[in-house]
Amino acid sequence: MSSTAAIADDLRARIIDEPTVILDDPDLMRALVAANDKMMGDNIVDLRGIAMERLEARLDRLEETHRSVIAAAYENLAGTNQIHRAVLRLLEAPDFETLLSLLDDDLAATLRVDCVRLVLETDGDRAAPGDAVRIMSAGFARSYAGNGTNRPPRRVVLRRTGPHCEQVYGAGADALRSEAVLTLDLGEARQPALLALGSADAQQFTPNQGTDLMDFFAGAVERVLRRWLA
Repeated sequence: MSSTAAIADDLRARIIDEPTVILDDPDLMRALVAANDKMMGDNIVDLRGIAMERLEARLDRLEETHRSVIAAAYENLAGTNQIHRAVLRLLEAPDFETLLSLLDDDLAATLRVDCVRLVLETDGDRAAPGDAVRIMSAGFARSYAGNGTNRPPRRVVLRRTGPHCEQVYGAGADALRSEAVLTLDLGEARQPALLALGSADAQQFTPNQGTDLMDFFAGAVERVLRRWLA
């Protein structure tokens, strides 16, 4: 082999035997195309090179979209499993007292939130049956879920927390940054209720997230509570 040879014989032989080593390497292919363009000179427009650059850009976008879709699918599956485990845990409660004790302990851990509060309305004075329960006057649920407005709130509200949250979460409200507020229908002749899930992560509950799983969870909690309040 002459002294002007560009590559060693063993490397040349390997490339000939395994050309996919180069074809599958984007950086090597770009270097080869760039070298070819340089040899062609500046006065020649390489349409093939331009098309290749555009195809590479499209491929990069498709790969990024593919990764995003897969990540979203895994996140949705994980969220579904969490909700299912939480519902099963509530169904296992042998009595109403045990159910209430699960709220801010097992349920919070299963849903990976920092605080769970059940808000019940009453027309009179009643003591809360547990630490995770808040007893409020009639109309509180609609006002709280609707940010103090009179319009009917959505079934599930995802938002940042604020000073108004102290009446639901108590002294621990300062550590919370986002919440999910689930409006519960406990049946005819009963006041509406709320299930509030508070998180120290500001991004755990945001308005742009889907609420299908939370809506399902609210329906399950409603049915469990109706059974014990009947």
